Amino acid sequence: MWLFRFYAMFFTVVAISLCAATAENQGSAEGASPGDPLVVRLGFPSDARVLIINGDDFGMNHATNEGTIKALKSGGITSATVMVPCPWFLEAAEFARKNPKANIGVHTTLTSEWGRYKWGPVVGWKAAPSLCDPMGYFWDDVPLVYLSATLEDVEKEVRAQIDKAMQAGIDITHIDSHMGTMQYMPAYHELYIRIAKDYNLPCRMAGRDLMDRFGGGYLIDMADKMGVLHPDVLYMDDPPSLEATESFWKERIQGLQPGKVSEIYIHCAVESPEIRATTGSAGRRIADTDFFSNPETRKWILEQGVELISYRELRHLQREGKPMPRTPIEPWE
Repeated sequence: MWLFRFYAMFFTVVAISLCAATAENQGSAEGASPGDPLVVRLGFPSDARVLIINGDDFGMNHATNEGTIKALKSGGITSATVMVPCPWFLEAAEFARKNPKANIGVHTTLTSEWGRYKWGPVVGWKAAPSLCDPMGYFWDDVPLVYLSATLEDVEKEVRAQIDKAMQAGIDITHIDSHMGTMQYMPAYHELYIRIAKDYNLPCRMAGRDLMDRFGGGYLIDMADKMGVLHPDVLYMDDPPSLEATESFWKERIQGLQPGKVSEIYIHCAVESPEIRATTGSAGRRIADTDFFSNPETRKWILEQGVELISYRELRHLQREGKPMPRTPIEPWE
């Protein structure tokens, strides 16, 4: 819910004043046009329920990496996004190089939210001082970034993170935003879309219903006009308790909208003293990883008729103008 509240806060206050042919049931991408639904352009029937399951925070620490790798190999998540400034980025990058079938994007990062486990800009604090607290780390919350950072430093750092990921050998499939920092203020979101366009990558965006509600629908129009692909629907809440993990996610997946590409994101981790010492959300991260890594979960999702894809399919369509040959996402081991 924190993501919804931030959209409400920032788009209501800052952005509200800003400007804001039916396919057959068996339609395919053959002859599809840019005006057709994204599912059709991807090669699915017009009523398909298509789902991306992303693991955020890859590279944050070792326990996160182990959980993300576990979930990717099980086929339980279909993509992940790596935090380039974090200390365990190199382990995540090594995994990506050795496993090119993994669909890895960049989790653009401008905050360092944990009290005793911190990171700062990849360009160095002297090169982007407005992004940093007095200790040289990223600010620990999104509003502090908006109060302190210059867009010049933001752009320099975000591009440096993407460049570093590519230099590390990661075949980047997409970008998204850690804690949503690049998406809650209009100028940041516009920059985010321009960067996605410059690297010819799809990006995570909230759905039109939510964006229109808070005056941000013009950002979807901007992305569409620039040819930057994004899911139609983004689901943002967490289960209300650890005990509700299975029932919450199953209800969410059963309720996916026909004819839409939806995204669910989770944060992965395995049980360890490290993750417990790092974050107060360790239990949620471990529970979500266990649920989505369970072979029975993936089997159940497919039994619901849901089509699982990654951001690689969106990137292929964005760059090539045609759907990627269908390769079902299977468990690796």
